[in-house]
Amino acid sequence: MAPATTVAAARRLVGSRRRTEAPPRRPSPSPPQRKLRPVAEIMARARYAVVERADYSDVGCEQCGSGERPDELLLCDKCDKGFHMKCLRPIMARVPIGSWLCPKCSGHRRVRSFSQKKIIDFFRIQKSCDGKKKFTSNQDTRKRRRRSRSLVLLKKRRRLLPFIPSEDPNQRLNQMGTLASALTALQMEFSDDLTYSPGMAPRSANQAKFENGGMQVLSKEDMETLELCRAMNRRGECPPLIVVFDSCEGYTVEADGQIKDMTFIAEYTGDVDYIKNRENDDCDSLMTLLLATDSSKSLVICPDKRGNIARFINGINNHTLEGKKKQNCKCVRYSVNGECRVLLVATRDIAKGERLYYDYNGYEHEYPTHHFV
Repeated sequence: MAPATTVAAARRLVGSRRRTEAPPRRPSPSPPQRKLRPVAEIMARARYAVVERADYSDVGCEQCGSGERPDELLLCDKCDKGFHMKCLRPIMARVPIGSWLCPKCSGHRRVRSFSQKKIIDFFRIQKSCDGKKKFTSNQDTRKRRRRSRSLVLLKKRRRLLPFIPSEDPNQRLNQMGTLASALTALQMEFSDDLTYSPGMAPRSANQAKFENGGMQVLSKEDMETLELCRAMNRRGECPPLIVVFDSCEGYTVEADGQIKDMTFIAEYTGDVDYIKNRENDDCDSLMTLLLATDSSKSLVICPDKRGNIARFINGINNHTLEGKKKQNCKCVRYSVNGECRVLLVATRDIAKGERLYYDYNGYEHEYPTHHFV
């Protein structure tokens, strides 16, 4: 007969069994599923190589089908197809430097929309509790005192007028939103001042006394107008302008309210550099800042990385009468506290919905505007 098992021994046996039992297996977590990018997106970002043809005599424009004017025919560095500069939308005024992609191969950047908070942060608007306060310049006060003077004298002494912002805050937000979208699409930062970056011209090079023949000095009254407008811009009270995209002209500026003759519109801003450093630059918005007696000291404004709404105001075709009729503003170079500045000013009354244009060749007749519409 088998020996009886004691209670203590049985407990030890059961305990040992429990200790040696394998723990229940838990289902292993499935690895996270990887999101695969579409083939079209991969191909759009993939590197490309174009095999050069032996003969390009049979290449024609993809838009008009003509192979005429070969000196104006651009070849895409990805698909190797041809396009006339005048057939592109928007039209190209200059042959680009370096590689160039046609509209289909380059793709279109998505237009980004901005919320109210993002617009305030984008333009670094200074919040003010007295936003509804009406500001009047000393120039307005002086105008009331001059009513008894002759009109001939007033015509000779025309002064800059400050722009009048839209009264509706939502309308102003929409105006700033269109500018922010355009700047973002071109991968630009907003700047309402001239910028002096390392490797370019220093601020000490921007002296009006270097101008060949001298430069007109901004009067004290116009200085007050300029400072008033700059203060309004810092508060988010922008000029009544919107940036729109035209399939033929590209980005352009429209009046979103009435603008009177001689109204200050904007200062032309961007990076300041020597003209000699930008002789082979294909930026289509370079603005002359200083024409020095010594050409090596001449300066330009380059709004390719930083700028404001002045960068999107288009030029006229000054080779045709119809093009000249479209001009409603001008750029004027002034000496402001001894430094050169470029101001855009209305040359006549501008109605709401009218686009803004000025002559790119106001000082020099070197910019090719014969392709402008």
